[in-house]
Amino acid sequence: MCGIVGYTGSNPALFPLLQGLERLEYRGYDSAGVALIEDGKIVVEKKVGKIRELIRSLWGKEFRGTVGIGHTRWATHGEVCELNAHPHTDSKGEFAVVHNGIIENYREIKEELQKLGIEYKSNTDTEAIVHLVALNYEGDLLKAVLKTIKKLKGAYAFAVISNRERGRIVAVRYGSPLVVGIGKGENFIASDIPALLPFTRDVIPLEDGEVVDLRPDGVLVYNFDGQLITKEVMHVPWDIISAEKGGFKHFMLKEIFEQPRTLGDTIRGYISRDLKLPFSLKDFRRILIVACGTSYHAGLVGKYWIEKHLGVPVEVAYASEVRYAHIPIGEKDLVIAVSQSGETADTRFSALAMKEKGATLLSIVNVMGSALDRESDYTLYTHAGPEIGVAATKTFTAQLAVLYALALSQGENSSRDMENLLEIPRMVEEVLSAHEKIKDLAIKYANYKNFLYLGRYLSYPVALEGALKLKEISYIHAEGYPAGEMKHGPIALIDEKTPTVVVAPADRVYEKILSNIEEVLARKGKVIGVGFEKDEKLRSLCDAVMEVPQVEEDLTPFLTTVPLQLFAYYIADYLGLDVDQPRNLAKTVTVE
Repeated sequence: MCGIVGYTGSNPALFPLLQGLERLEYRGYDSAGVALIEDGKIVVEKKVGKIRELIRSLWGKEFRGTVGIGHTRWATHGEVCELNAHPHTDSKGEFAVVHNGIIENYREIKEELQKLGIEYKSNTDTEAIVHLVALNYEGDLLKAVLKTIKKLKGAYAFAVISNRERGRIVAVRYGSPLVVGIGKGENFIASDIPALLPFTRDVIPLEDGEVVDLRPDGVLVYNFDGQLITKEVMHVPWDIISAEKGGFKHFMLKEIFEQPRTLGDTIRGYISRDLKLPFSLKDFRRILIVACGTSYHAGLVGKYWIEKHLGVPVEVAYASEVRYAHIPIGEKDLVIAVSQSGETADTRFSALAMKEKGATLLSIVNVMGSALDRESDYTLYTHAGPEIGVAATKTFTAQLAVLYALALSQGENSSRDMENLLEIPRMVEEVLSAHEKIKDLAIKYANYKNFLYLGRYLSYPVALEGALKLKEISYIHAEGYPAGEMKHGPIALIDEKTPTVVVAPADRVYEKILSNIEEVLARKGKVIGVGFEKDEKLRSLCDAVMEVPQVEEDLTPFLTTVPLQLFAYYIADYLGLDVDQPRNLAKTVTVE
């Protein structure tokens, strides 16, 4: 959830720290801060609010320290206030720490430390770390950290500096992401790769249970027992331009418009390689797809495709529920974990629990070298590049592309199916060309307080995703339902003040969805349709229609999703909201 950065080198540390924090702001933005070693002392500057508030507070101040750590916070323990903002220091101000994740036993540690006379300044779980490091310090920061982590329970990542050892950062990964950046005469640490891209594209992704000792002239990685580990340096294929807005008002809008390219890259990549896995999905008794949020919706679409083309039963489950459920699973089962970041805690740990029971683990991720990538038996990548907007757009359609290509590659399908799939990027461009019409429609409906989204068959997950996008970024209440379930409860919500968005391409359930629209109209509801061009039946029933090109049934989710992304975006933008960083949300949820 929170974002960590660190720098050690020969240049002033403040600039790379602030640059890194700006690129990690999607991970947390309740407060932000930095700690630098300045003239032999640790200096801490932190502010409540977004990174720009911290930058404003630093105007006119000169810092020359060449080692430092920074943090952008998404609160889990303790209210949002300056005292709870990171970095945190020990009682004497000799050590500073930034932390992501949760220390589950922090209350017991706090009680033990308070008995020793140590006073706490904050209400966070993080402060336990820095006090323990100070207590365990005997002249070597690495040894103090190694001793400290033996006391900690939970999933976390943290970085520590000390004015007793200038130029040194010691950082730990255990359940939360952390990446080392390798420079020339300088080295970096960050929660995510985009923070490093302005400075280096050579990185070392840390594994869980690893500790890194950074100095300007080198990087050493150890396990929790203090044994040295050999790590390979990975070269990141993106450049910094890929993580910039490129003239768009928001990252989310840029990423929506990148979908023709990202879909083309993903589809062509898998068709050319034919998705060759060392097994057939038909070899398994069943398939369990685990995911969260938008990735869960992609999994629901994937279920339809895999069952249709391969005849293998598929279950889709929320990872947060699977993790604690008593699901009988074993070596005859395949688990497909879907995660944009490859770091989502619930997805990772539920998938790993299934793997421990003997299931084969296949993951679909966007970040090569992420934890889930490294922990899986096999990985399929979405070639979407970095996604900065918190609300997932291009990674959702890229996940769909991988799932559909997977179903096609292992089923008995004609070359025509592949040719149709290759046409999808061009068709998405057609949908995007109507963005001004969708913008006008969004503005017309921007002041409604409740929406209902309906769909059937392949369009049901699309309705769920459309509702999620609207509530994520506009804070408008929106619910997605299977249209056939409307009469079993949701129909009570329908009136002239609650618009209903109906995803209704002309597929096998087309006549059924038209009947559902009639039910809405009978209760004086307003209907916004999403359907094929020149569908006069749909037009006659709806107050407005967002049109997509006609396409075969299987491929409709690729197209019907895009107008709903734009609709949500333009409503949120019209309302003057922070589209890229919606309140209370973070891009990568690395805590439970």
